[in-house]
Amino acid sequence: MKKIVMTGGGTAGHVTPNIALMPKLREMGYEIEYIGTYTGIEKKLIEDCGVPYHGISSGKLRRYFDLKNFSDPFRVIKGYREACKLIKSINPDVVFSKGGFVSVPVVLAAHKNKVPVAIHESDMTPGLANKLAIPKATKVCCNFPETVKYLPEGKALLTGSPIRSELFEGNKDEAMEFCKFTEARPTILIIGGSTGSVVVNEAVWSCLDTLLEDFNVIHICGNGKTNADYVGKKGYAQFDYVKKELSSLLALSDIVISRAGANAICELLALHKPNILIPLSAAASRGDQILNADSFGKSGYSYVIKEEELTTDTLLAAVKDVSNNKDKYIEAMKSSGQTDSIKIITDMIEEISLKR
Repeated sequence: MKKIVMTGGGTAGHVTPNIALMPKLREMGYEIEYIGTYTGIEKKLIEDCGVPYHGISSGKLRRYFDLKNFSDPFRVIKGYREACKLIKSINPDVVFSKGGFVSVPVVLAAHKNKVPVAIHESDMTPGLANKLAIPKATKVCCNFPETVKYLPEGKALLTGSPIRSELFEGNKDEAMEFCKFTEARPTILIIGGSTGSVVVNEAVWSCLDTLLEDFNVIHICGNGKTNADYVGKKGYAQFDYVKKELSSLLALSDIVISRAGANAICELLALHKPNILIPLSAAASRGDQILNADSFGKSGYSYVIKEEELTTDTLLAAVKDVSNNKDKYIEAMKSSGQTDSIKIITDMIEEISLKR
């Protein structure tokens, strides 16, 4: 039986594309094992998939001063040693990395043991972890045509992002029941990223009463970020986090307000969901979400609001525009020429695994 080790962690965006690939990989005869951090978000997500999970030590590589910069390199070295031991023990035919800092020692360990590596870079430009790992990779998959110029010649493969099949199987009636909505109306879904966004949450609450005049509102606030003041408000449902219910919530939604993480926006594109993107500001990130959102805005897939310009008025104006022009956004997304990412990626995995 063929074996593949998958890796990636830190946020859900570094895990869900791996999960999307798993059914096809199993169909192709691969035995899957996963390497992540000991306690990261990826551990629970992967164990729920019934995949053997191995934890290693991990440290974050920062571009700014932090006292942890003195201790984390030792965690990375420890993680590399642990990864080497696991790679030798599992003896996979191929490693597939979705990024995040835990992936770096895994990729380095695979390369040391002559195991071919494929990396998936979701964002417009590679993050620091993938920049460190790419020189050791056999192939690098990417979402955006603009990304190819940032990758080594001969390694880049434009694939798009693998989308979980269950996202296409949502049930509107189940979503109505889950949200306890009693009246069928146009619905807005707000997603602030895997951990939620205080900035987005506050903006939504500032104009919630106005939104509820015309819409039902589903609000995924992030763990510990719900607001007791709005519990029981008619037409409004708020949650810390959802998992299996997300596909049904998306099916019910007419408009989605979201951060601009690459995997999230590629899912919206695949589902043809009119959307408003509020990318994480450059002050709080390396600016990857801004580039992602700009690309989708220019392509006509999304209405974009810069975080610095997010107010009650700008949010309401965006909702009005997207609501009035839904068909235009849907047609743009339908004509995107999106490819079968799962087939392209799994075919590539099969090809490089045969080179070992």
